Amino acid sequence: MRKVFLTTIIIFAFGLYSNAQSNWELGGRFGDDFALDVTIPLSKVPRLHGALYFDDNISLGTYFNWTFALEETPIGLKFYPGVGPELYFSDGLDVAAAGDFGVEYSFDFPLTIGLDWRPNFMITDNMRFNSDNWGVIARFRFGEGVKFVKSN
Repeated sequence: MRKVFLTTIIIFAFGLYSNAQSNWELGGRFGDDFALDVTIPLSKVPRLHGALYFDDNISLGTYFNWTFALEETPIGLKFYPGVGPELYFSDGLDVAAAGDFGVEYSFDFPLTIGLDWRPNFMITDNMRFNSDNWGVIARFRFGEGVKFVKSN
């Protein structure tokens, strides 16, 4: 439990310190389980997307996302594919390779809402595939730096 707490603090501090000029977000993800959800922009398009899940056990997911907009969509609407590891702390440590696919809308005020899907392939627990991790996200946006703009 101490390792999970320390990892969460490090991710939070990284977001505050390394990219203070950018909009990072913190909120919740609601689905089969609850997760503390955070996004940390690495530049204008890619970002680090972390989640600390609270279910029967505690788990941690970190995804590298690419955000983009489609033509003829509202300014705040973004789509993102991503990939990254998930760590499950139950009877030892289990590791999974996961995807992170979603859509989100950033309002003019500091709120982002979204829907995403995070399928994973469990590497250490009998090599099984899980595709039922859907969630609704609500995050508060901090900072006034990098804004999302459509690229031409």
